[in-house]
Amino acid sequence: MLPRRALVVTGTFLLSVLLYVDRVCISTAKGPITRELGLTDTQFGWVLSSFAIGYALFQTPAGMLADAIGGRKILAAIVAIWSLFTGLTAVAWNYSSLLVIRFLFGAGEAGAFPGMARAVYTWIPTRERGLVKGINFSGSRLGAAFALPVLATAVDSLGWKTTFAVLMGVGCVWSLAWWLWFRDDPRDHPTISREELAYIVAHRQAGADPAPAGKLPIGHMLRSKGLWLMMVQYLFANFTTFFCLTWLYPHVKATYNLNSADAGLYSMIPLLCGAAGNIVSGGLVDRIYASGRHALSRKLPAIAGFLLTSLGLVMSVQQSTVGPAIVWLSLAVFGVDMILSPSWSFCIDIGGQHAGQVSGTMNMAGNIGSAIIGPLFPTLLLWTGSANVFFYLVAACSGLAAGCWLLADPTKKIEAVPAPSFST
Repeated sequence: MLPRRALVVTGTFLLSVLLYVDRVCISTAKGPITRELGLTDTQFGWVLSSFAIGYALFQTPAGMLADAIGGRKILAAIVAIWSLFTGLTAVAWNYSSLLVIRFLFGAGEAGAFPGMARAVYTWIPTRERGLVKGINFSGSRLGAAFALPVLATAVDSLGWKTTFAVLMGVGCVWSLAWWLWFRDDPRDHPTISREELAYIVAHRQAGADPAPAGKLPIGHMLRSKGLWLMMVQYLFANFTTFFCLTWLYPHVKATYNLNSADAGLYSMIPLLCGAAGNIVSGGLVDRIYASGRHALSRKLPAIAGFLLTSLGLVMSVQQSTVGPAIVWLSLAVFGVDMILSPSWSFCIDIGGQHAGQVSGTMNMAGNIGSAIIGPLFPTLLLWTGSANVFFYLVAACSGLAAGCWLLADPTKKIEAVPAPSFST
């Protein structure tokens, strides 16, 4: 019988695929949306940022909610909510309405990865955590990669409004299936074997408890140096990630004068390499951890990833044709995706029972980076007439992010606030 935790990983992998299919759909539909609503590139950049702002602002609250009510309720609810706003994107009638809908779409998606982190905390043994998080995030890259050419074709043939409506229906199906099958406590799952249950309980993180977590005051949480380092490096990482998920397709199409299908195919290659980066890094995290070097298992893959990102970004702008440029961009995306498994594993390490809240706070900072990139890329392009300044800037930030990891220590947990005592 297939282990039940493998099905948990499958479910969260598919969720990650859906998460990014829904995100990148708007980029593939940029042409018809901007024409129909009369938007400039800068306005469209702010539409992309409105998603990132909503997504960032609700990360910590969504993480706290995931810790309080568990992965079953939070994931079923938020997938239904964001799917609704995916569909409502099709009824936007002007710039302002599109800004509001995409902001609410981002707020709806905010609980996805914190909810997954909570499920991983209770279901997945610590020795398997790196690869599991790598698989989760590879789904996001595979979803975005295959979505670019497929959705470009769907938008051309079905129209952008129908495409968004179809995606709404797919999300609702996942939400219902998750609610019916998943349980927060492996001991409550009706089909898990006694052998697998004993293995999970014996090897998951010390203190892992599916019961609702107590309160972790935000002020107390923010005293953690490790969390601040994770927030900064994740912000810088999202400069590259969000560009690839939003502006890469229109950038490649315009720069190299490609048609929609070719631009989609070229744009999917870096994202496929990102999926590979997630798997490679996740396996490396677990291999180093198994050797007894806990801190190094988080630090080494992330530092190597950021250095590859810097190199790939700098070299990509030296190329005059689309093929070599995509090769170097693929190296950059492979590198930046190497940081995902160690980053989220780090937050689960230091957060423990508050894994959702802590990882959500890191993700909030990362998506502040996403919000910056939305309008920054077209603005720099307008001012300088070239994408080079943008790529050099992001390469420098990736180097700084590698430095953050040199100072980070995943063994320094965020201690719970002791309950007040009263003497008589």
